Amino acid sequence: MEVKSYFSDFLSNIRLTKNQTDDLKTGHTTLRKRLLADESISPYIINTFLQGSYRRATAVRPKNKSKSDVDVIVVTNLDSEEYTPQQALDLFVPFLDEYYSGKWEMQGRSIGIELSYVELDLVITSAPSEIQKELIESESVSTSKSLEELSHWTLTKSWSFSNENSKEEPSWKSEPLLIPDREADKWEKTDPLAQIKWTWDKNAACNSHYVNVVKALKWWKKLNPDPKYPKGYPLEHFIGSCCPDNISSVAEGVTLTLENIVSDHSSKPELKDHGVPEHDVFKRITDEEYEKFYDLVSDAASLAREALDCKDKVDSINLWRDLFGSKFPEPPSNVTGTQNSSFTKREAPTSSVSGGRFG
Repeated sequence: MEVKSYFSDFLSNIRLTKNQTDDLKTGHTTLRKRLLADESISPYIINTFLQGSYRRATAVRPKNKSKSDVDVIVVTNLDSEEYTPQQALDLFVPFLDEYYSGKWEMQGRSIGIELSYVELDLVITSAPSEIQKELIESESVSTSKSLEELSHWTLTKSWSFSNENSKEEPSWKSEPLLIPDREADKWEKTDPLAQIKWTWDKNAACNSHYVNVVKALKWWKKLNPDPKYPKGYPLEHFIGSCCPDNISSVAEGVTLTLENIVSDHSSKPELKDHGVPEHDVFKRITDEEYEKFYDLVSDAASLAREALDCKDKVDSINLWRDLFGSKFPEPPSNVTGTQNSSFTKREAPTSSVSGGRFG
């Protein structure tokens, strides 16, 4: 059964809480205002915008007392031919020492800022083309609203939160930006705007269920931390490539996505990044990690199919709870299922159902 109302409650239980969302907004808004107001840094800045799961509306609630996080892109006029990655990042050190002393550290491709209530990932990018600067400066890029908070959105110069008619203008094609890779000592391409636009279009093609399918399966993966990878954006990208269009519910989307992974990807696939197709999103995932993940997905696909096809409401709900843990609501106490006593509440990883990859 699709048990849509139960999935609705489940999604409410795994979304960021209001306090977590408010903390993210406080953290990124303060950082972005400080950057644009700072006399030493602001001359280099064209604009700032949000990327990551928060912007794409695919974030789930942190587990084990982890903090919520948000990615802030800083688009600069720095020329990658004139500045090394380290030199570009070093320009921001005085700013960081003034406002976030003892709370920041250099990372491979970004600067991490850890506050008591939120984690910020500051990503410096080098100058886009002149024509892309117009798009970068637009409200469609800089809006702090997540895709789930917008009834209409297009990647255009004229889009505004209050202007419904802006959705009639054809979308722009974004161009990759360059981010500094300190460890490799070179600038690498990235196109977060293409990821955001792809997610918006995919969600529309899936009757607005896609982002919720991603959240559900991200939560499932949190309950099953071995293997550690894939997770985060690589997992989300894989879900997107396997989730069919025109799904009628989250339950159907979850089931078909898992089944498509099993049927179409018995070995690790190459996943071309949206906007930067020469990048393989799964490049850093080992074959061993993928094989363990595939076994996990095989078990989950069998369980999801059983839950979706189950004709008894209580039994179906308990099967979904076995897949998603105790955040999935319990069945009604005034209805009796034929198998109700065989299921238990838990937050533990999904147990083997199908016997694994070679079962």
